[in-house]
Amino acid sequence: MTSGPAESWEREADDLRASRPRGLLFLCVANSARSQMAEGIARSLAPAGVEVFSAGSSPGRLNPLAVAALAEIGIDISGHRSKGIPEIPADRVQAVVTLCAEEVCPVWLGPVHRVHWGLPDPAAAEGDDAARVQAFRDVRDELVRRLGRLFETE
Repeated sequence: MTSGPAESWEREADDLRASRPRGLLFLCVANSARSQMAEGIARSLAPAGVEVFSAGSSPGRLNPLAVAALAEIGIDISGHRSKGIPEIPADRVQAVVTLCAEEVCPVWLGPVHRVHWGLPDPAAAEGDDAARVQAFRDVRDELVRRLGRLFETE
């Protein structure tokens, strides 16, 4: 799940950290898995004063496997719900991270720092229950890695 040999996501995380956004938005299509997990992880890592949001262009329902994957690492997103882009306070967003890989990502029209971390949609994973759960764990672990770099202290 890396962005290539040069690990461009690392440079993007470093640039985003340097910009010190006070409002960070994670976007994907359904706001049911990747962006929800990113929001939960980011809230657990972000310094005080940083607001974290997530939304989707076609919001669905919070995926129970996303809730379970984060519960395994002590993060509770069971109270989250899928949200549409219009529900996000645009004036409080300084950075947007899009997480779509195989689908068309939503667009944020405001003047913000933009980063794209294309990760596979774990909700689209095929196979038995174990394979589907592992897909959520894989995306969760990659988000922990990337967001850990974004919010690491110097």
